[in-house]
Amino acid sequence: MQRRIVRLAELEIDPAQIESYKAALREEIEASLRLEPGVLTLYAVALKDQPNHVRILETYAHAEAYKAHLETPHFKKYKAATQGMVKSLKLLETEPILLGAKGQ
Repeated sequence: MQRRIVRLAELEIDPAQIESYKAALREEIEASLRLEPGVLTLYAVALKDQPNHVRILETYAHAEAYKAHLETPHFKKYKAATQGMVKSLKLLETEPILLGAKGQ
């Protein structure tokens, strides 16, 4: 079995554009989960007291799935649409310890 890729993205969004950002992010996540079998999870949350600080936890079946995700039309559309909304972006590489989930 190939090794899972887990990434954590820390974003700061322009507060004046947060609703537009969330709409673009929802569209991108829904398309990724629907169209890409190698995208296993995409969880997006905002910090409770700082709603323009967004965290995204991404799980991919393997490195090739992650690379393919970056080349999809829906991801490129999201990046282009949100370019002026994102004030900062930090991508954190992780080392999975245990990945578990119950059915939703």
